[in-house]
Amino acid sequence: MPRKPKFIPGPSRLSKILEEFNKQPKPYLNGVKSLKLTYAYRNDHFGAKHFVKADLPRIRYLNPNLAIEVVKKLKTKEEDWNPELVLELRDGSKQTLDLDQKWSSTIFQELMDIGGGTNWQRWKRERIAAGLPIVDVPLPKKAAPKEKIWDSSNKKPAEPVEEELVFLNPGKTGAAAILP
Repeated sequence: MPRKPKFIPGPSRLSKILEEFNKQPKPYLNGVKSLKLTYAYRNDHFGAKHFVKADLPRIRYLNPNLAIEVVKKLKTKEEDWNPELVLELRDGSKQTLDLDQKWSSTIFQELMDIGGGTNWQRWKRERIAAGLPIVDVPLPKKAAPKEKIWDSSNKKPAEPVEEELVFLNPGKTGAAAILP
């Protein structure tokens, strides 16, 4: 007879990954034949990089026959080019999305507007009717409160340093939303 475990294990890593892949809205791209994403390898194009990290695995999981190509180019300070996403649709036409200064959630929404089909349009109508954002925007994690630091000169704890709060400007997208 097998022993009873002394503790109940939490969810496995695989179940957490599958939960993330299957969260709503599901990115089924019925009208898209292939994707080609081009962005800078380092120091630029942060929205495109986050899109590749957060949303592209979900897209790959739910669209196994979709041809996806990701090109990371080295970009010097002198060069000035924008990241782009080229979509080849099932009818043979191509569309190019400029990803410069866009958040990953905006990139995801624009991609789904082109290739999402009727399920995506229904999702958008339901979210708008409920007064919710169409796609949840990941917010920065809240920093832990600062601990008191001891000042050796007077043996009293120094005052904690106040953190500066940054408010996002909803009229701007990408890095421009948090820059002054």
